[in-house]
Amino acid sequence: MENEKLRDIKSGFVGILGKPNAGKSTLLNWLLGEKIALVSNKANASRKRVNAIVMHENNQIILLDTPGLHEKEKLLNKFMLKEALRALGDSDLVLFLADIRDDLEGYKWFLDLNEKNIPHIVVLTKTDLVQNEEIENKIKQYENLKKALDVIPISALNGIGKERLLDTIVKYLPKHPYYYDPEIISTEHIRDIYKELIREALFEKLGDELPYETDVLIEKLEEIDIIDKVYATIIVERSSQKGMIIGKKGKKIKEIGIYARSLLENFANKKIYLELYVKVIPKWSKNKTILSDLGYEIEKEGK
Repeated sequence: MENEKLRDIKSGFVGILGKPNAGKSTLLNWLLGEKIALVSNKANASRKRVNAIVMHENNQIILLDTPGLHEKEKLLNKFMLKEALRALGDSDLVLFLADIRDDLEGYKWFLDLNEKNIPHIVVLTKTDLVQNEEIENKIKQYENLKKALDVIPISALNGIGKERLLDTIVKYLPKHPYYYDPEIISTEHIRDIYKELIREALFEKLGDELPYETDVLIEKLEEIDIIDKVYATIIVERSSQKGMIIGKKGKKIKEIGIYARSLLENFANKKIYLELYVKVIPKWSKNKTILSDLGYEIEKEGK
């Protein structure tokens, strides 16, 4: 009987793609039931691919959260687009997320990028912001293109569509043994998750004032049973940006630290000792060596 159950198990990789601010990280955290991906209203907040593992009725869904699809030419943006396309190539199934209020241009661009015709589901997000008639009309627009396996409206805010989405994902996954221990929720290193949570604190406390050329480097992490000690450096490109993050008499960096520590403690379920530093590195976002140190592997020209 046990062997029959194992034969029926489905497991697969599911890429989450879409334009910036479509709600990809929110969806991942919502399906997972834990916050491991950075959520922000600022476009292109997510920069790296995040893997999360969701178990649904004994089936294993490995979600690949990605940066937003965009066409900008900055070196860092090129890395982000490469991450999104790599997730597309690694996926058994793709969730294309679209804000219910968006037109279909971003979706048509995705169809052009999807050269291997990897099967996909269109997920319409933020449906709590519009009326039912608008939702129905948008679903018809996507269905008329006859490209998607299904079109599913959701609202993470109101908890609508989660079970239908999970059931539909599993429906189209291949039969395969578990790729990972079903007890773990992510393949990400704890350092990377802590980095993203500190970045979220920066977005939360600085909002639109946060310079795009801001990142976080975890210099040192000491993991102890009852406490984690985290030493992190916030990297900016100009002295004026450093002043903005530190604030008058250090008030702003203190606010950021308090909020970041609460995010880390909620995730780790233990006490966190956090020290934050701010460092100016001119033009770091255009420097391949520094980008590599921060975990952004940029391919050399000609590759």
